[in-house]
Amino acid sequence: MTRVLVVAPHMDDEVLGAGGTIARHVARGDEVDVCIVAHRVYGHRFDEEKNRFEEECAGAAREVLGYREAVFLDLPDERLDASLQEILVPLEEQLEKYDPEIVYIPHRGDINQDHRAVFRAAVIALRPLARPKVRRVLSYEVPSSTDQAPPFPECAFLPNCYVNIGAFLERKIEAFRCYRSERRPFPHPRSDEGLIAVARKRGMESGFPAAEAFVVVREILD
Repeated sequence: MTRVLVVAPHMDDEVLGAGGTIARHVARGDEVDVCIVAHRVYGHRFDEEKNRFEEECAGAAREVLGYREAVFLDLPDERLDASLQEILVPLEEQLEKYDPEIVYIPHRGDINQDHRAVFRAAVIALRPLARPKVRRVLSYEVPSSTDQAPPFPECAFLPNCYVNIGAFLERKIEAFRCYRSERRPFPHPRSDEGLIAVARKRGMESGFPAAEAFVVVREILD
C-alpha cells in the first residue's frame, strides 16, 4: 500500500487534474487523501451557502472516486498569491498528518494565480530535506487553466509521465458531474466531451486508450 496525497487549489481540481489516477490508486489498494486549499467565491464574493453546496459536491465526487478523506483548508479563493506562508503552514500540517509517499500538485504555469501559489508553497513544503519520505512529486494539468496559459516557455506544461486511465475514465467523468455548478457545455474544456478529448489526446501520446499526463517534479529511487 502506498500513501498518496493530492493537493488541489480548489474543489474540482482534484478531479480535473487527477481523477482517473486517484481512482486507479484506490483500485490498487493505495491510501489516497485530498487536501483542498481554498474555499469558493462566486462573482469575486464569498457566499457561505454556495460554498457549503460545493463542499457537498466534493463529498459526492469523493464517493465516486473512492478515496479516503478530503480536508478543506478553507483559505481565501482568488487571494492565495497574497501570502505563501498562509498556504505553507497548514499544508505542512497536512503533510505531517498524512505522511504521503506520492504527492500530486498543480502546474506552476497555470493561468490561475491560486494554482501557481499552491505550486510554489507545495514545492517549499516538499523540499527533499524536509520530506524525505516523499518519493514522487508530480504536477497535473487542469483543463481550462493549464491550457489557457500564455505562450511563454515558463508556462508550458511538458508532460514526462503518463498514467493509463482507460479503465477509469468513465469514473472521472462521473465524479466531475458531481460538480454541477462547474460544468460547462462543449467546447469548453470543463465539459464531458472536453475531458474525454483531453484524456484521449494524452492516451494517443502514450499508447493508451485514455491517460492523464503529469510533470515529474521529483522522483527518488532506492
